[in-house]
This record gives sequence, C-alpha cells and structure tokens, in this order.
Amino acid sequence: MHSKDQISHDAYQQTADWLLSQTKLRPQVAIICGSGLGMLADALKCQEVFPYSDIPGFPQSTVHGHAGRLVFGELKGKTCVCMQGRFHMYEGHSLCKTTFPVRVFKLLGVETVIVTNAAGSLADSFHAGDIMIIKDHVNFPGLSGLSPLSGANDDKFGPRFPPMSSVYDRELRRLVLDIAKQMGVAHFLHEGVYAMVGGPNFETVAEARLLHRLGVDAVGMSTAPEVLVASHCGLRVFGLSLITNKVVKSYDDSQSVKHDSVLEVAALRSHTLLQLISELVSRMDENNNTHT
Repeated sequence: MHSKDQISHDAYQQTADWLLSQTKLRPQVAIICGSGLGMLADALKCQEVFPYSDIPGFPQSTVHGHAGRLVFGELKGKTCVCMQGRFHMYEGHSLCKTTFPVRVFKLLGVETVIVTNAAGSLADSFHAGDIMIIKDHVNFPGLSGLSPLSGANDDKFGPRFPPMSSVYDRELRRLVLDIAKQMGVAHFLHEGVYAMVGGPNFETVAEARLLHRLGVDAVGMSTAPEVLVASHCGLRVFGLSLITNKVVKSYDDSQSVKHDSVLEVAALRSHTLLQLISELVSRMDENNNTHT
C-alpha cells in the first residue's frame, strides 16, 4: 500500500452525502455479510436497495456468493445498513478500497459494525456448521505492512496509532453468548481467534499447521482490514465466523475444500445466524454505554 492509493476525506463524504440524499433512513448498525450470508440483508424490513455499481466511489464485488448491493432497512426496530457482499484484497482492490464502505458508514452515523465471514476451522473441537464469536484476530497482511491505515493519517477519522488489544466489544460478545444459551444453540457456538490470510488459495498443510501452532482457531481471507478501520473510526465492533469446513492439517487427509461447499454450509446455518444477529441488534441498547 502506497500513499497514492489513499482516498481523500472528501471522497468518503461525497459517497455518504449521495446515500443520505437517496434515502431518509439513518442507520445505527452496519452489517457486513460474508460469503453466502447475504440473507442477513434480506431480513430487513422497509428495504431500500442500492447496487454497488450505482453508488459513487464504491468498488465492485466479483466473488460468487456476494450479491453486490447495499441494503438499508429496519431490523428489530433499529435502522441498519447491510453490505450484501464485501470486497477482498485478492480481487485486486487496494485495502483502502476494501474498507471504503466502513468510513462511509461512520459518516452516515453508524455506531456499531457487525462483521460476518465464512471461515475454515483449525481448532480440533470445531466442526463445519459451528459458529465462532471472534474475540481477537491475527492480521497477516497487516503484520507484513499491508494496512488500510498506511500513509498520512486522517485525523478526522481517528488517531495515528489506534490500539487493537480490545477491538472486539467484550459486552456484545457476552450478550451473544447469553442469547445462544436462551436459543438452545450454545453447544455449537464458540469464542476464538480468527486469522486473515491473503488468498485466494486455500491453505497448504504446512500453513495450516503453522496457524494452528500460533493459536488460531479459524482462518479466512477478509474481516481484519474492515475491523481495523472501524476501530480507528471509533465504531463498536462485533464479529462472527461461520465454520464451513475443517482445514486440512495432515498429509494423509485426502479431503479438500471447495467454495461451493462453503456456500452450502452457509445456507444450512442461515436461520440460526439470522436469529443470533437479530436478537443482538434488538438488545444492543443494553450495551450502548460500553465500548471495551
């Protein structure tokens, strides 16, 4: 990432102003839908839909399972905006572009960002169809110097050196654990560490073993840059990973993961994910004064 890839504050503001001029809805919550999880946006009431191609400055999503629409509407009495499809570094976007919507959300008045993704399991106790509350992440592109915050800092959004030690809101994580118990689904809900790798290939056995030794529970190709920018903007963050496959950690294992199977697992768990996130949004006011 070089400074020439940076996007001006005016560019974010122009996109936000265009959206504000097109809808009277003022979202409090933004939901970023991972692969196959676009049904979260379909659940919104009183929808107003904007294809990414119509929104000034928005990148285009090219991955199967990402519809490429920004959906405004109401969920459990709260106004939300959903990204039905996100942007990835492996599509050729700069990290400034992959995270572009997050800063726009900030300018729209969003206070909380919920990120979801489909991820492969490295933890031996996790299985396909399980759901992982993200308690922390390892951002491998960030560790190698690829960051959406590279270049001159925009002080209008946040500080030069944002802390990341408690980026995933502790109170929201506790709330979802309580909701899962009440729903009777706590047996397949876990907390864990997510790692972002560059992709678009799935991991080699050696890479999977390395990640496992580092304490990573699930691995995917997104989320960390968006979370970094959301935290930099002062937004509250909650994250969920849907475990869609076991990552191969043995040379004797003949299994391999395919993107279509990822989408199939996402479809099977869609109702449970929708219930969890709907209840979280409904009860979020209980945590309005907490940002930990």
